Amino acid sequence: MSSSPTAGPRRTALDALHRSLGATMTDFAGWDMPLRYGSERDEHNAVRTRAGLFDLSHMGEITVTGPQAAALLDYALVGNIGGVKTGRARYTMICREDGGILDDLIVYRLGDTEYMVVANASNAQVVLDALVERAAGFDAEVRDDRDAYALIAVQGPESPGIVKGLTDADLDGLKYYAGLPGTVAGVPALIARTGYTGEDGFELFVKPEHAVELWQALTEAGEGVGLVPCGLSCRDTLRLEAGMPLYGHELTTELTPFDAGLGRVVKFEKEGDFVGRAALREAAENAHHDPSVLVGLIAEGRRVPRAGYPVVAEGKVIGEVTSGAPSPTLGKPIAMAYVDALYAAPGTTGVAVDIRGSHEPFEVVALPFYKRPR
Repeated sequence: MSSSPTAGPRRTALDALHRSLGATMTDFAGWDMPLRYGSERDEHNAVRTRAGLFDLSHMGEITVTGPQAAALLDYALVGNIGGVKTGRARYTMICREDGGILDDLIVYRLGDTEYMVVANASNAQVVLDALVERAAGFDAEVRDDRDAYALIAVQGPESPGIVKGLTDADLDGLKYYAGLPGTVAGVPALIARTGYTGEDGFELFVKPEHAVELWQALTEAGEGVGLVPCGLSCRDTLRLEAGMPLYGHELTTELTPFDAGLGRVVKFEKEGDFVGRAALREAAENAHHDPSVLVGLIAEGRRVPRAGYPVVAEGKVIGEVTSGAPSPTLGKPIAMAYVDALYAAPGTTGVAVDIRGSHEPFEVVALPFYKRPR
């Protein structure tokens, strides 16, 4: 055994606060993150009915600036980033030359020549390296800003009221997938109306030294409406109910956006070339011949399917579960799975998941499982 010290997982600016709240911590993508504070079911239900507070400081922020920032991002990513207006955000992807997905991203346009790319924690370095490599020949700078931000999310139907009481920013005028600079509880922040829960809510990008102050102010502001701190465990069940993909599960380098049913994010109509264009054009043309489709599955029984479990029908394997969990909102186990297109229509009967040798029946449904009331 080596006696040399090894670096442990990174800690966010809120680490001591999470521990003081009794959080169960876990290593996630090299970060020590709160998995849950108490009951993950209670945290999940709070976000669906009231509000939840999340530390998302493990996400990877990359700033792209310069006269050709838009041109670089249009070349490096599959979306039409140059067409995003200042103050708006766009969900997009970065792909390999062969069309495989490196990561799914949110890009915020902060100014005429300034963008913030937010990558998943597990892929932040991969995305940074790809953007730096693809920036060759463009008059633009790619900057690693992962240490420059803490990220706190307030999600749930009560979140607008909670944040509104702490800011003079025009939240009513802030559309979904938009962001504006302002102050929240006196703390300078980028206030974004985005999230990964299926609910209305805000993601607040602040300097790490302001994170504890902001968390505490939000906690106090939400006391009267049932705001609770939430960990990554309920974040996963919330996004699963909302049919939102998770990198490494529904999205991988082996899949193109078209394979994942997200071909709409690829914008062939934008000017100029972009990485993966030719392979993605071929994938688009073959999409209607695609042998597998991402579907929702709802259990008829109580056993929970997990990622990697085979989906079976008529005595043969027809697909694989990518994500599975008990759904607090539906009161049943649910899963997302890639299945043979012949069995992908909602209502298809005879479909089961092989859970440790037992074929448990599941109903095939369209995604998402849950849509918030309008």
